[in-house]
Amino acid sequence: MKFRKSHFVFTPKQQNGIFLLILLIIIAGGGMYYVHQLSSGENISAAKQQELLQVEHFLDSIKTEKQKPKKDTIFPFNPNYINDFKGYRLGMSLAEIKRLKDFREQGKWINSVDDFQKVTKVSDSLLKKISPSFKFPDWVLKRNASAEKSTQTQSSSTKKKDLNTATQEELMEIYGVGETMSQRILNYKLKIGGFVDNIQLKDIYGLPYETEQNILKEFSVQDPKPIQKISINEASVIELSEIIYFDYELAREIVNYRKLHEGIKTFEELAKIESFPAYKIDRIKLYVEIN
Repeated sequence: MKFRKSHFVFTPKQQNGIFLLILLIIIAGGGMYYVHQLSSGENISAAKQQELLQVEHFLDSIKTEKQKPKKDTIFPFNPNYINDFKGYRLGMSLAEIKRLKDFREQGKWINSVDDFQKVTKVSDSLLKKISPSFKFPDWVLKRNASAEKSTQTQSSSTKKKDLNTATQEELMEIYGVGETMSQRILNYKLKIGGFVDNIQLKDIYGLPYETEQNILKEFSVQDPKPIQKISINEASVIELSEIIYFDYELAREIVNYRKLHEGIKTFEELAKIESFPAYKIDRIKLYVEIN
């Protein structure tokens, strides 16, 4: 006796498809019910309400956390009491910290931002970052303000002429400055595009210290040439060679040293370069910075 093959028997593949379809219908139905429950404020259970409150509190905590000071925030402090750990956190080198400690061990005090840089020799970029947080005693601030006012009064009564606009005739009126020396000063001013600081008079060949001081009694750099300092860790050989105190070979040595030592941390490091004019470091700082 033969049995006919039923047309209602599904293959395994068809059975899997039917099962998946049924499962999707169940999930969709449950999802619609859940959405309906959430959309109706009256039907939200106490558990769901608690869950929503927790989410809201979580979002509020994130906002509060964003408003908190960052970890790298520098709080006000007296620079006279910087210890090794504090100096390290601020970004000072060991040499800079040691200079400060040696200065303080002599019983001396830092009373201004300028004092701090003169003693520690920190870079302009680091000083700009940390000096706004310096906090000096009130009596120091009052004394500094009084001294500044006194200096301004004195300078206004003895107005000096601008060294960058001085003529040869005016320079020759200074004791010790003749025709040759006055022309040499003007030629150097033209060479560097204008004086940036009084200290650049030291670069005038053959100018005695006494004569330099005589000049500064009558003249000073009042309208300095605008200078955009370049980073000694980022500038190319060509850019460094354009600085008045560097030639191409020295610029190349600086870049090679920088690559070999993974950057230059302090100006003192530059003295390790054999041909570097360390005695001109105070003038070189007018044109470059370390960051």
